[in-house]
Amino acid sequence: MHRLAGRRAVITGGAQGIGQAIAIGFAREDADVAVIDVQDEAVGERTVADAQAAGRRGFYLRADVASETEVTGALTAAAEALGGIDVLVNNAGVVSEYTVAQMPVPEWDRVMAVNLRGPFLCARAVLPAMIAQGHGRIINMASQLGQLGGETMAHYSASKAGLIGFTKALAREVSHLNILVNAIAPGPIETQMLAGESPEWVQRKLGQLPMRRFGQVSEVVPAAIFLASDDSSYCTGQTLGPNGGDVML
Repeated sequence: MHRLAGRRAVITGGAQGIGQAIAIGFAREDADVAVIDVQDEAVGERTVADAQAAGRRGFYLRADVASETEVTGALTAAAEALGGIDVLVNNAGVVSEYTVAQMPVPEWDRVMAVNLRGPFLCARAVLPAMIAQGHGRIINMASQLGQLGGETMAHYSASKAGLIGFTKALAREVSHLNILVNAIAPGPIETQMLAGESPEWVQRKLGQLPMRRFGQVSEVVPAAIFLASDDSSYCTGQTLGPNGGDVML
C-alpha cells in the first residue's frame, strides 16, 4: 500500500525477532531502513537483504544501544546513509528470569541499560534533526509486563513500565513540533527471546492469556506500520497492545 513511501527508518534490535519483521515490513511499505543491533554482521545482513529484496535501501550497523558513544556513531552513520531519519523504532531489548530476592545487581543494571537507557540515548540522538526538519516518529517497544508486572521479571517489567512513562513524557515535549511518540506493548510473541523462557513460565503464561496462545511477529508489525505512517497523525503518547487480551484497558 506504500504507506511509508519516502520514509527513512532506523530499527534497533532489528537483526531478528520483532525488530527484523518490522524492518522488512517497513521496506515492503516503501521505506528505506537502517538496522542497528549487537548481532554479528552476517546476521544483520540477512535482514538488510530482505529489505533490499523489497526494492528499498537497507543498511546494517553494529552497535550496543546501552553505549552513548556507539549510539551516537551508529545513528550518525544511519542518517548519512539514509539521507536523514524520519522514524526511529526503539526495539532492542533483553530479558532474564530472577526473583527480586535472588537478582544480581549487575543483571538489574544490564536490563535497565538496554531496555530503558538505550531508547533514551537513541531518541536523544535523533531529536535535533527531527526538530530541524519539522517531523518525525518515535516508536518505543514496551511490553504488556510493563503494564501488568511479571513474576520473576521485576527488572524487565520495571524497564518496560519506565519506557511507557518515557513515551508519554517525550510525547508531551515534542508533539507540538510534529514529532509523534508512541509505544507498542506486545504480549508474549514467539521469538528467540520467548524461546529462552523456562517451561514453567511458558505454561503459566499460556494459562493467563484469554486467547490461550502466544502471538506471532506478523501480528505486531501492523501496529508499527500504523504508528510510522500518516494514518497515526492524531496519535501521540499512546500505547498499542497486541497482547492476546492479557491487558484490557
